Amino acid sequence: MSSGHDVPSQPHSQPRGQFSSRLGFVFAAAGSAVGIGNIWGFPTQVADNGGAAFLIIYLILSLLLAYPALVAELMIGRYSQANPITALERLPHAQAFSKHGHALGCLAVITICLIFAFYSIIGGWLIAYGLAPVFNELGLEAAANWLVSFTPERNLVMTACFIVITLTVVNGGIEKGIEKWSSRLMPLLVILLLILIGFVIGQEGAFDGVRHYLVPDFSKVTPTLLFNALGQSFFSMSLGVGAMMAYGSYLSKRANLPAMALQVCLLDTGIAFLAGLLVIPCMFVALESGMMIYDDNGLLHSSDTLVFNVLPAFFSSLGAIGSVLGVMFFVLMTIAALTSSISMLEVPVSCLTERGKLSRQKASLVICLPVLLLCSLIIANFSTLFSGVITLTTRYAQPFNALLFCLFAGWLMHRNHRLKEIQQGFSQVEETLFWRIWPWYVRYCCPVLIGSLLLFG
Repeated sequence: MSSGHDVPSQPHSQPRGQFSSRLGFVFAAAGSAVGIGNIWGFPTQVADNGGAAFLIIYLILSLLLAYPALVAELMIGRYSQANPITALERLPHAQAFSKHGHALGCLAVITICLIFAFYSIIGGWLIAYGLAPVFNELGLEAAANWLVSFTPERNLVMTACFIVITLTVVNGGIEKGIEKWSSRLMPLLVILLLILIGFVIGQEGAFDGVRHYLVPDFSKVTPTLLFNALGQSFFSMSLGVGAMMAYGSYLSKRANLPAMALQVCLLDTGIAFLAGLLVIPCMFVALESGMMIYDDNGLLHSSDTLVFNVLPAFFSSLGAIGSVLGVMFFVLMTIAALTSSISMLEVPVSCLTERGKLSRQKASLVICLPVLLLCSLIIANFSTLFSGVITLTTRYAQPFNALLFCLFAGWLMHRNHRLKEIQQGFSQVEETLFWRIWPWYVRYCCPVLIGSLLLFG
């Protein structure tokens, strides 16, 4: 075991993959961050937590907590050049803490596998709702009805389809799989978002949604809102689960870590903002047409499945153009889900390929089969397990793990090692405001602030 002063040789004989370009990394890391947490979860949280007040708190926490934590995770990954479990074992300069790093790495892998399970279920819904209008146009009404029916059989089949697509991309490796597809899918996602926003904004009732989204009511700010915004910022940026650590390990030593982390952070929050600008006005257009969105207490109806209840009805009310827009929207959602799910699967796969000496193909199967079984269990007990798994992982486990990652980076890694790692891609960093703030901020402020929100949220 390393003392932390030198990074040991790789524990596997195969050469590690690496992103071929900085832009490829930004697209891949942003793709991991930009997912259904942005397009499905974020607008729902905004609608359920005071509109613009939640948006502002979310943006503040993303910059004050998520960004410093993101730099820490990328730094740990690139320093170690290894999977998250091995990375956290190697990090401490005191050998006695390496077993704690191992335990934390395992906790992160378990968390991301649980997230991958519920993510795959939602990804299956997205594929189903995207295909249903196509089947209708082809005259296959029975198949289209089956695709939008909320049955265990439909859920299981479409979940398996989503997992197979994710597995296929990850089997392609870093450059030819993850980087290649992220670089293609991310620009397409932004284009589709902008087209849909342009159309929806012109509908009756849309500006009421825009007002709800952009005009804050700070009386809505409560400890619960702060806690939800924290969980959302860490969930949407894939923090606390080892994904960014794994991607950091494939990053060139010449890359400027603070700048690239900021690019990922801004792209992630920017797409979350655009997603809200699409979904919230859509909800108010549906409200204008007579659909029930909120109950008598002002709470959302079926918030977990809101997008699947409201938006298809909205699109179908628009006639032929609505069918086209519906397909576009669910293609957009599927792309967002896929760019995140490939990073989720990459974390345990990297652990098995490096520590267990398995090939990518075998490692992917070893992970995906148990995850599919877990999905089956959640689907069979949907009302009990689905929301519970989401709450456990995204609102508690991710911030808690990220807090521990910050403690590891801030306390168990020498300041000089942190400086040298960042200097490799940013030689002047020691003279910048970033370096005057970040080391003590990630050591003291991030753990205290995250811990306070976990305790009192």
